[in-house]
Amino acid sequence: MLLEGIKIGFGLTGSFCTIDKVIPEIEKLVSNGAKVFPILSGSVSKFDTRFGRAEDLRLKLEGITGNKVIDSIVDAEPIGPKSLLDIMVVAPCTGNTLAKIANGITDTTVTMACKAHLRNQKPVVLSISTNDGLGANAKNIGLLLNMKNIYLVPFGQDGPGTKPNSLVADTTQIMPTILEALNHKQIQPILIKY
Repeated sequence: MLLEGIKIGFGLTGSFCTIDKVIPEIEKLVSNGAKVFPILSGSVSKFDTRFGRAEDLRLKLEGITGNKVIDSIVDAEPIGPKSLLDIMVVAPCTGNTLAKIANGITDTTVTMACKAHLRNQKPVVLSISTNDGLGANAKNIGLLLNMKNIYLVPFGQDGPGTKPNSLVADTTQIMPTILEALNHKQIQPILIKY
């Protein structure tokens, strides 16, 4: 198995329309031997949306991973001092979350998990899903591309005709990106065509 014994923190943030694409990738990680620890942002943890109920998602993630959801800053903080993870993934990673990570803001469960994990000089993989990736968040993506231990899942414009600033990662590339990031390499190409 490709990820036998690898401990992965998997943060999900509020791009609710992308979460269904991420669930099969979590299943792949588990089936490849990874120990996955789900980490939910406040909005994913609490909001019922047209894409599903928060409690149903929580139960599904706990069923797939066999681990209790981490859903508070207090519960995410020990990730750093206890060196609990080998790698941290954020998928989907909203524009809000990527801006906070790029600018060192730690006020959510997922950003705390990333900050705590980065203190150990270990990799963080971001799978972006944002309607303003080529707008207000373009500068933050640029900052992240230059940050040590940050790796991006390949992404592209998902609707240039109707939403020209929108960028979405190819979630099927999460596991290959993890494998490269564990070797301190950025998967290539980063920019893809949808």
